[in-house]
This record gives sequence, C-alpha cells and structure tokens, in this order.
Amino acid sequence: MSRTVSRGREAEQRAAGQRAAGQRAESLVSAEAAGARGRGRWVALGVVVVVAAGAVAGWQAGVFSPAASPGAGQQGAPAPATAAVARENLTATTPVNATLGYAGSYPVTGRGGGTLTWLPSVGQVIRQGQALYKTGNGSPVVLLYGAVPDWRTLEEGVTGADVSQLNHDLVALGDAGGAEVSAQGWDYFSTQTAAGLARLRSALGVSSPSGSLPLGQVVFEPGALRVSQVTGSLGGPASGPVLAATSDRHVVTIPLNAGMQSQVEAGDAVTVTLPEGSSTPGTVSSVGTVASGSASDTTIPVTVTLTDPGAAGTLDQAPVTVYITTGSAKDALVVPVGALLAQAPGGYDVEVAGPGNTRRYVPVTTGIFDDAYGLVQVTGALTPGQRVVVPAT
Repeated sequence: MSRTVSRGREAEQRAAGQRAAGQRAESLVSAEAAGARGRGRWVALGVVVVVAAGAVAGWQAGVFSPAASPGAGQQGAPAPATAAVARENLTATTPVNATLGYAGSYPVTGRGGGTLTWLPSVGQVIRQGQALYKTGNGSPVVLLYGAVPDWRTLEEGVTGADVSQLNHDLVALGDAGGAEVSAQGWDYFSTQTAAGLARLRSALGVSSPSGSLPLGQVVFEPGALRVSQVTGSLGGPASGPVLAATSDRHVVTIPLNAGMQSQVEAGDAVTVTLPEGSSTPGTVSSVGTVASGSASDTTIPVTVTLTDPGAAGTLDQAPVTVYITTGSAKDALVVPVGALLAQAPGGYDVEVAGPGNTRRYVPVTTGIFDDAYGLVQVTGALTPGQRVVVPAT
C-alpha cells in the first residue's frame, strides 16, 4: 500500500506544479473541485487494495481451490461423529421371530371311573408321585414317570415294561430299595414292589392301601406335567378327558425361513430376547425337515431350549426374538455399519477423519455383518484406532 500512496503524492505534486506555473488564476471553486477529484482517487485506490487483500486471503483459505480427488485429504468442518476402527472377534447374527411356550401336549384321561372330588388349577405343576386329581373319598390318581401307558391292573407275579417303570418310580421316590427290587427283577411285580406301592399310597392319604395297582389309579407320562386346561368338573365322572397338560419345560418354536435351513444345526448356540427386553442363552434342539406354508413363504420348524429354564418365568405363548449365528470371524477388522458409504458402480467406501479436520475416502470390502451390535467386517487400507465418520445420533 505504501507504493500506491507514494504514486498518489507524486501525482498531486505534479498537479500542484502545473497550477503554480500557469493556472494560478483559477478560481477557488476550481481548486476545490480538483481536491475533490484527488480524494476520489484515494477512495478508489483504497477499494482496490481491500479487494486484492481479500482475494489473497480467500486463496490461502482454499475457497477457490479445485475439489480434492477421492482418497486425498480434504480439510473442512469437523465430522458430525466418528467411531474407531477396531479388531475383534465378530459373530454374524440374524434375528427371527419366535414363540415361547411349553413343550409337549399331554391329555389326561380318566380310566378308573368314580366321581371327581378334587382337581388342580391351571398352571399348576405336578411331579412324580403327586396326585393329578382325586375321586370319591379323596382317592388319588398319581402321576408316575414312564413311556408305557397304564393299561391293566398290576399285582404280584406279573411282568412287563409297565412293571419295570413302576419299580423305577418307587425306587426314585424312596418307597422301595433298588438292590432288593433288582435282585427279584426290575420287570417283575415282587413283594418289594407291593410294599413300596403301599408306602406311596399311604403317604398320599389312602387309608388301608393295598399292594396291587388297579387300572386307572396311576397315569404314566414322560415327566412332570403343567396343567394347561381343566376339562373335567367337580362332581362329574372321572372317566374320559379330565385334564390337558404340557411339560414344565419352556421351549422356543421358530418358523424358520426354509432358505436358512442350511445355516442352522442342532446344538447351535442362540440368544433369546424375552418380551421385557432381557436376553437369555439357548441351544437349538431340533431342526425340522418338513416345510410348510406357501411357495413365497416356506418355513421349517426349529425348536430351542433355554440354558436357564427359569429365565422365562411362567410366560406361555409369548412372542420372542431369537438371534441365530450365521457366521463368525476371528480378529476381524470392524467398523460400525453406519460408516459404510455405498458407491454407484458398486462396493463401499468409509470416510476416515484425520488431524486438522481432514477427511479422505477409503474403499473397503465387506465381510460378515453383526446385526445385533451394528458392526461389519471390512478389508481395506485401514488400521485399528483410525476414526471413521458415522451419522450423528
């Protein structure tokens, strides 16, 4: 600016010399006009200087710089949010809808006749050696464990699979000794069987219990029963349907898309999210082979058992979400799924945030996705600890 000021002063001096040589007769008005023109030139020069300085500053700030190519560092505003690139073991999980209920369906049918005088309540769990219902003057019909149904009267001297399971029940309940029963034969109704049976029935409140077992006095089922419906009524006949029951074990049933059948095997570990939001581990217990549904929506039945049977409380027919593991990778390079930027020709980039608010795009190839935690495996020119841009929350 000093050079501009000097040139202005030189011009003013030359003008003054000219006025002194031959134009001193000019009026005061002319002199004032000349001064006004000089001031105008100063103002114009000042504007030129300011504009020039602004252009230099804008050039230095990069306002007029050409756009940086992808992959090159670009300086700009801070990223809205970033996340660290990391290495970790990654598991790909897929959430599927399922239903939590109880396994099995067991109708309880009365075979001994008489009148119903006591019935359990819905939801009640009845275990080995306990009364399922009572008839007449409080005579109990007892639940025992076994695969062979009660089909005949059992008394001393008879043999068979039904006798064997009766003997095992009596030993398990402590009403008979295993060594004594074994010595006479597990499938033989011996004096030890008769004595154990009398002890069991006496403990249940039967006065003068006999050592034989009439048809209809026990119900053999594979395990404990949970009453799901009471079909009989007090004062009604004790023959025919009395109760409907399930097992006391929770089971999760998945109508799995048939296209995922190859990704699930018995023994696979899963995670079950319960209606209130808590999660509990489980294991695939069976994978069906018979598909059902329409051509566009074909499913196969998959069952899951809970690792902690008590985690579900008393829930029945409750909607749950099961996270099925469909893949895994050890020591994988991972970024949040939100960091991926889809490219028009195909593939993905991530935007890496560097020092000084610089950013650059790095092409990556995706691997497995972990939908449960929102992470994705990537390969590319990335290192753990770098920050990638993610959507602000």
